[in-house]
This record gives sequence, C-alpha cells and structure tokens, in this order.
Amino acid sequence: MGSEAGKGGTVAKAADVGPLAANVRYLLRRAQLAVFDELIQALAPLGLRPAQYGVLILLKHAPGLKQTDVAGALGIQRANFVVLFDELERRGLARRDPMPNDRRSYALYLTAAGDEVRERAAKREAALEASLDAKLGPGGRQQLLDLLGRLVAS
Repeated sequence: MGSEAGKGGTVAKAADVGPLAANVRYLLRRAQLAVFDELIQALAPLGLRPAQYGVLILLKHAPGLKQTDVAGALGIQRANFVVLFDELERRGLARRDPMPNDRRSYALYLTAAGDEVRERAAKREAALEASLDAKLGPGGRQQLLDLLGRLVAS
C-alpha cells in the first residue's frame, strides 16, 4: 500500500493487508477514518466536532426539526444527541423551542452565532472537498456518491 507519514513526521511503510485490500468494509472504514481525520483537524480551531457541524448544517437546511428527527437523520443515539446539543446551546450556536402542539418535544434552530460558525466551518470543509474531488478525478465524486447512496439505502 505504499508509505504513510506517521506522527512526528516519520515515514512508516504500511503493512501488507493481504485480502483486506479487496474487502469493501475494510476499505470503507479506512477511507472514513482518513476523511474524518482531515475534517476533525479542520473543525478543531472552531471548537466543533463533525457531528456538531452536521447538526448546524441540518438546522440551516431545515430549521425547526424535532430533536429525534435530527438525531435520526445523523445516526446519533438520543442520549448522545442531548449531550451534543446541550454543548451547542451552551455556546449560543443553537437553541431549543417548545413545539407548539407537543410540549414534550422541542424544535431546534440555528442562532445567528451558530450560522456564522457554520459558515466558517463550511469554508474549511469546501477546501477539503476540493482536495477530495482532485483525488477522485473527473466524475469520481458523483460515482462515489451514487455508490455510497446505494449502500445507505439498502
């Protein structure tokens, strides 16, 4: 698989993974780790984690969603989502409002401060997406999205 830069700038030869090199689950996981590591590093100066950024994006796209809908859309367990959202709310990036017809549920909204942080994060993510597009080559992005969409839908 070639060489990779390790921590401290040293170069370590990647292990021969044998049959794992043709294993879709293995390669998907490795790809996910690689792209998320880049995103984690890009969002860190803004004090965001990828899941928090996902919440901000979703609330910009569809304000007023219920907590359960946002958590479900992002694949976050309810208890974990409450802690995640509490942090966004504490920082003034998002807010909960009681649902008019269901006092047990809350509608979630992005605040002006949250939208500003989301915009700054989006600029950082756009640079990562451009780099990824270059790696995938012409048509590669759409092909990958189509294939991943099939896996998610099944």
